[in-house]
Amino acid sequence: MTGEKTAVEWLASVAPEPGACRWEWERNPLGVALLPAGKAWDVLILPATLGYPTLDVLTRVIDRPGPVLVDFGDARMGFFVPPGTAARWLGTGIRTAGSGTWIVVPYPGRSTGGVRWLVVPDGSGTLTDPALLELAMHEAAAGLAGEGGAG
Repeated sequence: MTGEKTAVEWLASVAPEPGACRWEWERNPLGVALLPAGKAWDVLILPATLGYPTLDVLTRVIDRPGPVLVDFGDARMGFFVPPGTAARWLGTGIRTAGSGTWIVVPYPGRSTGGVRWLVVPDGSGTLTDPALLELAMHEAAAGLAGEGGAG
């Protein structure tokens, strides 16, 4: 429970009014909040066909990647990375959410029936290193290309 509260505090800290955000978030039947990217984190948004294998590679390389979201239809995944990453990111098919953008964020530890956490934030501020994420994406893409060529 302490980790959940810490994650809530960490996420809500980026809201214009963190207290109001927490109050609304905890009472919203959807269990989601709209939070600004670019303050404590940016988000790199991958198609799930690349995102899931990328997460598999990451979890083989490091104990715990930064937070990871998956959208309503399991079509896209969002990897939380350090602020400023979105402004510098170049990558075909990869969307970014950085300064000036907002994302839908579910309450940690609660099932929303829609957007959900694959890796829940631990509240410590752990984020995925963008260079490591890029390498994991390359390895995942190479694996996907190998599977396609074998069939």
